[in-house]
Amino acid sequence: MAKGIARRQVASALAGAPLFWSFAARGQTAGKAARIGFLYPGVASVTPTRIVALREGMAAVNYANAERVEVVVRASEGDPTKLPSLAAGLVDGKVDVILAISPSAVAAAKAATTMLPIVANDLESDPIRSGFVTSLARPGGNITGVFSDFPDFGMKWLELLKEALPALVHVVAFWDPATGPTQLAAVKAAGELLKVAISVVEVPSIAELQRAFANADELHPEAVVVLSSPIFGTNPKLIADLALAHRIPIATLFSEIARAGGLMSYGPNLLGTFVQTGTMVGKILQGAKPADLPVERPTKFELLINAATAKALGLTLPTAVLLRADDVIE
Repeated sequence: MAKGIARRQVASALAGAPLFWSFAARGQTAGKAARIGFLYPGVASVTPTRIVALREGMAAVNYANAERVEVVVRASEGDPTKLPSLAAGLVDGKVDVILAISPSAVAAAKAATTMLPIVANDLESDPIRSGFVTSLARPGGNITGVFSDFPDFGMKWLELLKEALPALVHVVAFWDPATGPTQLAAVKAAGELLKVAISVVEVPSIAELQRAFANADELHPEAVVVLSSPIFGTNPKLIADLALAHRIPIATLFSEIARAGGLMSYGPNLLGTFVQTGTMVGKILQGAKPADLPVERPTKFELLINAATAKALGLTLPTAVLLRADDVIE
């Protein structure tokens, strides 16, 4: 009788155990390292620092095998048309989680699987309007992640540019159509409020960057706003060099562009967003469901001013702007 009760107790305990039991047994107890698919629309050469931040986030939630996890990088090298096949390859390769960077990567992963967990690092779109989640508090499907569609970024960039360039009346916005309309609409709305005309130059691929600056020259703006896209974020030196060659001040989300020679950046700390997504990946590998993990927003923001670039462009930046900067590059 005692043996029967014991067997029933064990069976009951197993039936009521968290759904992650089999996952944990496969990924940790059995000694097999988990595999994370890293779906990236930019260039593979910049992924190592992002993967370090990813592992840091996983370790922060006590995922024991953060250093042993295999990260399978699939980068489209700036060609978004490759993302669907890359996403399908990750699914076929039986990764445990897909980390998808950018709206186009999230959409490709979503189309490739309804079963595998997907963690987004999407700094461009509204996750509900895009159809990625049903609500921020309870995403409801197999997707969660870090999303940023703050409209005040556009206002902040134009305000900073107006302080640096008091005569500012015309700005060109570089926009990657694959990122959706949210941030472009925000910049246009900010332009109306600040009485700054906004012209749009579409940049659908890395190969179009030189043409984009040539087109901007023809429009004769006082400055360029580089909106958020992996096309831009993974090519900071190219963008900074082109801006200096065309003698055009630029404002952007990406601090790496400002550090490489762009005039200024304001936005989330990019590596900080990878730490955040790492914590979410770590939780999922320990049994959490994407459906129950609330969508997060970036938590660290920074303003960088490149004073050396301002000097090269013949600009005198107001002291008030320099004092507000988290970092001034001399």
